[in-house]
Amino acid sequence: MQEKVEKALLKVRSFLQADGGDVELVEITEEGVVKVKLTGACGGCPMASMTLKAGIEKTLKEEVPEVKRVEAV
Repeated sequence: MQEKVEKALLKVRSFLQADGGDVELVEITEEGVVKVKLTGACGGCPMASMTLKAGIEKTLKEEVPEVKRVEAV
């Protein structure tokens, strides 16, 4: 599952990097919770929670059905 998640993160990473940010995979729990860290410009952005849910979580759930939710750490 980790390989699938990493591959899906590559799809959103380019959009984040275009705005000076990035995302790092921290952990995948047995329950299907993906924990990520938003870095760079994304780390302090007021829109980070929307990016997390509408962008990263949506993409991961579409690409990897085992993902239940995504959390920022």
